[in-house]
Amino acid sequence: MTIESILGAIVIGAVIGAIGRLLLPGRQPIGWILTIVVGIVAALIGTAIAQAMQVETTPGIDWIELVMQVVLAVVGVGLVAGLRRGAR
Repeated sequence: MTIESILGAIVIGAVIGAIGRLLLPGRQPIGWILTIVVGIVAALIGTAIAQAMQVETTPGIDWIELVMQVVLAVVGVGLVAGLRRGAR
């Protein structure tokens, strides 16, 4: 792994996590760092699922993969927020 790929994963994770958090209704009691971590995990899992389903990689934006990543981010943010609420 290069520094560019690590930084790229952080940036993509932040964007995916933020989109997932925005699409989830209500207030989520999680911080921005946890949102980025959830976004990174969602991006990695979404990419793995897309590759397993043999979704073609295209030049530009891979919309199917992006939708999978965002859906996983919404689920991830919801799960983490629910766990954080239950711990209080």
